[in-house]
Amino acid sequence: MSVSRPIWMTAVSVSSKPEDPAALLLALQHGDSFFPSGAVAFSMGLETLLHDAQVRDAAELGRFLEGQLCERWATADRAFLAAAHQAGTDLDALAAVDRLQDAMTLPRELREGSRRAGAAVLSVHAKLQTPHAAAYRALVRGGDAPGHLATVQGLVLRGVGLTLDQALAVSAHGLAVALLAAALRLGLIGHLDGQRLLGAARAWIVAALRTPLPAPEQAHSYTPLADVAIMRHESQDERLFAN
Repeated sequence: MSVSRPIWMTAVSVSSKPEDPAALLLALQHGDSFFPSGAVAFSMGLETLLHDAQVRDAAELGRFLEGQLCERWATADRAFLAAAHQAGTDLDALAAVDRLQDAMTLPRELREGSRRAGAAVLSVHAKLQTPHAAAYRALVRGGDAPGHLATVQGLVLRGVGLTLDQALAVSAHGLAVALLAAALRLGLIGHLDGQRLLGAARAWIVAALRTPLPAPEQAHSYTPLADVAIMRHESQDERLFAN
């Protein structure tokens, strides 16, 4: 008789090839919540969903997290990050990807949040002297590019030396950690539930990374409940997060 295991305990196969410890530590640095990315300011609509009793416990939070990772990050943000990473040092090509992301991000509040998050990451990397971060920040501040988070991540994570696969994993992990941290601050879950859900997120992220990479012009997302919550967030009397 087989016994099913919780999704957070699901084993994920990994390569048997030895990992370069320097590359691993670099990825850990940039995927850690200690890195000042500004992600702590955003809940992606979770605060409103909690207020409206649409997300009430760890199980419902898990469904919200899965939607953000599989129906938005994997199908939209991942495409823009990859295109930006592949653009390399061509800042004109990078800006074109950035403007496409801006045009394809329909909710105003989501666009503004992505730009704010991208500006925060660019500011940190410019101060850390990550290659091309300061130059691209000047373009953004001059109004020549919007500076969306996924596009900026593609630039700076390549700039610090991460491969595309590593950059994508860092981005997805960072989103999962940021959303779970928001849930903790909102009192929705405790730390153990957070770790269980992060384990579940690992399986979702790996599955997403194994799907074909969409081209930027084919990027799409379907998270209507979260999108509406983000748009309604500014009407709340008390707000802990920016969206």
